[in-house]
Order: sequence, then structure tokens, then C-alpha cells
Amino acid sequence: MTKITKAEIVDAIYERISVDRKDIRDIVDLFIEEAKSALVSHKAIELRGFGTFEIRIRKGREKARNPKTGEILSVSSHGIVSFRSGKELRQEVWNLKQEEKPNEDGESS
Repeated sequence: MTKITKAEIVDAIYERISVDRKDIRDIVDLFIEEAKSALVSHKAIELRGFGTFEIRIRKGREKARNPKTGEILSVSSHGIVSFRSGKELRQEVWNLKQEEKPNEDGESS
């Protein structure tokens, strides 16, 4: 699986609309900051057709194990970000196969 960066998202938006790259980058940065702020405030972020981001509290454990070293340690309860895909996204990715890789236009080959 390949990754896409924030800069690549900004470039893709720039190619579709006639707005300055700096303005697009500022909007993307503001969106990310608002999303972080909402999650830290224990608010879920629902993006219809895409999915929902929410915070879940993972219980602490007295005898957790570091997978790299095997060392036994104690882990306290902590928050994690959870993502549940929306119906439309789930339907679009359902039939993807391991071998399929999208081309540069975003279409599967």
C-alpha cells in the first residue's frame, strides 16, 4: 500500500479548483487542527460517506509485554483514536483485491 501526504492532497485539490496552494494548505491545516481539538475534547467527528473518528479508552494492564524486548511492564489506561468507515467508503473498498493497485488517476488497473 502506498501513502499519500498532506502536500499531495493539497496539490490534488489545487488541480481541481482555482484557489491558491497556500490557501488550500491553510484550510487543510485548519481542518486537521479542528479535528484534533474535537477528538481531545471527546467529540466524535462524523464525515458522512467517509467515516467516523472517535476516542476510545483502552483499559490499562498490569502485565503488558513490550513486543520488541519481551520486557513485562505496566500500562495505564489511555485514549486511542478509532475510525469506523462509512457505508459508502466500505462499499467502495469491499471488492478490492490484494493485487489491485490504483493508477495515477485513482482507477484500479
